[in-house]
Amino acid sequence: MSYTTLKFLFFVGVVVFAYFLFPAKKYRWTVLLAASYYFYLLAGYRYAAFILFTTAATYLSALWLDSIARNAKNVLNENKKTWDREQKKAFKAQVQKRKRWIVTLTLVTNFGILVFLKYYNFFAGSLNDLLGSWGIALSAPTLQLMLPLGISFYTFQSMGYVVDVYREKVAAERNFFKIALFVSFFPQIIQGPIGLYDQLANQLYESHDFDFTGFKHGCMLMLWGYFKKLVIADRALIPLQAVLDSYDAFGGTALTITVLLYALQLYMDFSGGIDITRGAAQLVGIRMAENFRRPYFALTINDYWRRWHMSLGAWMREYVFYPIALSKTFLNASKKMKKSRFGATPMGSHVAKVLSTSFASLVVFLLVGVWHGANWKYVGFGLWNGGIIMLSALLEPVFENWTVTLKIQRENFFFRLFQMARTFVVVLIGYVFDIAPDLSASMMTFRKILFQQNFPEGLRQIQTLDIADQGFDLWDWGLLGVCTVFIFFVSLIQERNDDTTIREMLDRKPFVFRLAVITAGIMMILLFGMYGPGFSAAEFVYMQF
Repeated sequence: MSYTTLKFLFFVGVVVFAYFLFPAKKYRWTVLLAASYYFYLLAGYRYAAFILFTTAATYLSALWLDSIARNAKNVLNENKKTWDREQKKAFKAQVQKRKRWIVTLTLVTNFGILVFLKYYNFFAGSLNDLLGSWGIALSAPTLQLMLPLGISFYTFQSMGYVVDVYREKVAAERNFFKIALFVSFFPQIIQGPIGLYDQLANQLYESHDFDFTGFKHGCMLMLWGYFKKLVIADRALIPLQAVLDSYDAFGGTALTITVLLYALQLYMDFSGGIDITRGAAQLVGIRMAENFRRPYFALTINDYWRRWHMSLGAWMREYVFYPIALSKTFLNASKKMKKSRFGATPMGSHVAKVLSTSFASLVVFLLVGVWHGANWKYVGFGLWNGGIIMLSALLEPVFENWTVTLKIQRENFFFRLFQMARTFVVVLIGYVFDIAPDLSASMMTFRKILFQQNFPEGLRQIQTLDIADQGFDLWDWGLLGVCTVFIFFVSLIQERNDDTTIREMLDRKPFVFRLAVITAGIMMILLFGMYGPGFSAAEFVYMQF
């Protein structure tokens, strides 16, 4: 069931009515569970086995971990006066080892399923290419594998919960069906945001009374998401797809325009989908994590990734970055480096200080790149972003010296504008890996953009795209331009008032003004949205993950 259909809106409406009219307030969460599994089964009943297995593994392993922790506390209390410090330490180490085996088994099993389904054919193809280059006739078979809906999102979310129980950050939930809801909540199953258990679970389980303001804000957020998706993203996709279908035929200027168009289309598609998700959840009183905070206003690449797909960033930071950066291996390596001759120098001291966090960032973004897809170009995407962040951290003293030498005022408007433009260019370079068919095509794209710029020819290539049969003409280019400017100014207002939302700002305006804005939004979607007979709304980009 696509988010961009009337069927979905009708489904959400029925869920909202059923939720608030359910007579047993304490069990209103069961309405959400039933709705989530109905939604998931519509996508294909064959997928249900995978999400049920993950749910069961999550539930049982969390209970097991929780039971071991509780029993260990009881044993320690019983032997509090008889055991010495070393005995207590040895017992805790033994308990921790058992828990570590359980959580490792759970993570390997669930992520193993994800890796196999998503990456087996990629690994098999790479191995066959390697064997072929060596003249070896053996080859690994390719398989017809299905990728269950939302498997990356629900696997990440459920495994985060298991790790939190292992760390004793949260207690294990003893109701299997509540865990089933946490794993399968329908608004987020397609593309997130990835919820942390301590932030989302209680909201799912507790009963919410109808709140008109929250309901109104949810509707407005969904409206904003549909505007981004149907009016902008799906319109921009038409010329973008035309270029991608004949990628090798275009020169450097046309490909530069394509990368810019992709930056618009991707952001409108993904953030629009998340707005629909968060809005639908807010209709029943659930406030999901923010996933975007105007990423193209970022001043550094680090800042960009703190604003883009924020829930994935938070997950990676909590469960990958900190465990690596704070591991004994890296802490000991940093200490040894500080004691070396190199570590005695100012630069060496700085490198020793940031070595662990820099390497952890590289690993995180390599994983983020691979998460985006089974293709070597995504490895390049991850290495590019992780490498830039790593170098930025390692060379920070050099940049600081330049700032002082050049007497640059960091708060200067033009310097901040320069930082914003510089970061956007770095982001666009990363997008080249996304749009190119493969890694070698990415390298070809960089060569064309750098050495084959011909503005008149590039404009001619874009203007003569074979998209007239899809109803795309000069009017649509103009509409894209106007909508982009509109999005920019709305984002600028939000950036300057980060402590409040646009919806809250509208609440302070007269009723007539609010009505006019909402009516204009609805009319824009009805008049200019890409839908209707002869047009199939594009699936959300992040559904494939």
